[in-house]
Amino acid sequence: MRLVGDNVPEQGIYPLSQALKLAQERELDLVEIAPTAEPPVCKILDYQKYVYQQKKKAKEQKSNASKVVIKEIRFGPQTDEHDYQFKLNHAKSFLQEGSKVKAYVFFRGRSILFSEQGEKLLLRFALELEEYGKAEQMPKLEGKRMIMMIAPVKKK
Repeated sequence: MRLVGDNVPEQGIYPLSQALKLAQERELDLVEIAPTAEPPVCKILDYQKYVYQQKKKAKEQKSNASKVVIKEIRFGPQTDEHDYQFKLNHAKSFLQEGSKVKAYVFFRGRSILFSEQGEKLLLRFALELEEYGKAEQMPKLEGKRMIMMIAPVKKK
């Protein structure tokens, strides 16, 4: 087998018995790295320390992964222009910081009759946010809510 690593006096090809003897002299483990290679590649190292470092790396990568944050913005079917602009500005800031925006129109009682008005409102909202984010799904009525998701645009 081929021995590599820092704990080997001379890297090269060794018989199994000699490789095990070298590992025992250093009170370390003989770990097979590439079993499919010809000859198999092994390393002399502290296996517990190696496993610990692998777990630590995996945990670090997991913590660096981006978490998706969803911010919600609620409208009524007859939302006033000033309120609409106020919520539009909030949505712009949410998208710029990298959060997704879930915009929805909430219908109360008989206001469900104005579902076209709610759909127009959400489409206008998506159109005005086009440079900050793109619509992931078109407005969809779910019970008393009409929902639309907008994802931030990737920065180049």
